[in-house]
Amino acid sequence: MQEELTKLRDEALQKVREATDLKQLQNIRVQYLGKKGPITEVLRGMGKLSKEERPKIGALANEIREVIAGEITSKQEQLEKAEIEKKLQQETIDVTLPGRPVRTGNHHPLQAVIEEIEDLFIGKGYTVEEGPEVETDYYNFEALNLPKGHPARDMQDSFYITDEILLRTHTSPVQARTLEKYKGKGPVKIICPGKVYRRDTDDATHSHQFTQIEGLVVDENIRMSDLKGTLEVFAKKLFGEDRQIRLRPSFFPFTEPSVEVDVSCFKCSMKGCHVCKGTGWIEILGAGMVHPNVLEMAGFDSKKYRGFAFGMGPERIAMLKYGIDDIRHFYTNDVRFLKQFKQA
Repeated sequence: MQEELTKLRDEALQKVREATDLKQLQNIRVQYLGKKGPITEVLRGMGKLSKEERPKIGALANEIREVIAGEITSKQEQLEKAEIEKKLQQETIDVTLPGRPVRTGNHHPLQAVIEEIEDLFIGKGYTVEEGPEVETDYYNFEALNLPKGHPARDMQDSFYITDEILLRTHTSPVQARTLEKYKGKGPVKIICPGKVYRRDTDDATHSHQFTQIEGLVVDENIRMSDLKGTLEVFAKKLFGEDRQIRLRPSFFPFTEPSVEVDVSCFKCSMKGCHVCKGTGWIEILGAGMVHPNVLEMAGFDSKKYRGFAFGMGPERIAMLKYGIDDIRHFYTNDVRFLKQFKQA
């Protein structure tokens, strides 16, 4: 049995030396050191030996197992090192080759316009206020001088969830909530950007989901001239210093008086073109003096406080600013379209 163990040792060590990969080495480990290996079989036959021989054969078998295992471990380290060196040679990087440019993203054109407008008004002392997109009927309509059954509600086809809950149709509810928060004490000076929703047929100029930015100023001695001056600064900042604005009478339930605001055409300098439809003017937003009812419902004394409000669609501003002809481009995530605004 001693001779048989010695022979197994020499045979196993020879195979370990000749192994060329880790898989082959693992097979040798299983073959000689596994539970069904020849060394284990030899040990199972020790019952036939005398009491004097058993300790000697047992010690020899364990010694041979340790020798084979040690040789396998040493060979494994050699093969792993060789494999790493081979990979390093195959995957060597030629540092003299020119680098590949890293593709960087850029602001979405709509987001760029929103941030430009926010920066302008923040610089004028306004704060940015936000509110829920799922709104109550009270804040979306009633707190803005639009009681239930008011015909002006038909101007905003709405997505109702229940009789009292809907997707907000404008960001004006943020104004109502903010006025309540001030508890009848001014001044209030805010802008409210965010997404709004209306039931509409999607086409080149309409979408069921779009964005709005509304502004609100409430304080003592606020006049229509303050509104006009604010909007002139806005128009010059967004469309150029030589721009002019004009105010046309209009109707909004939450402002009185109300106006539509036009800016002189930046494309043709008021000579008439396809952008301004030959008029020399482009409509950009609606505005007006805050209706006394809105102030009173929010807890403000309308005899002491007055205010102005305005609202605009950043999509329309971006379409005019960048010459975009279809509002749907903002929402289809076409990389070819977005790449055009990398330097915008």
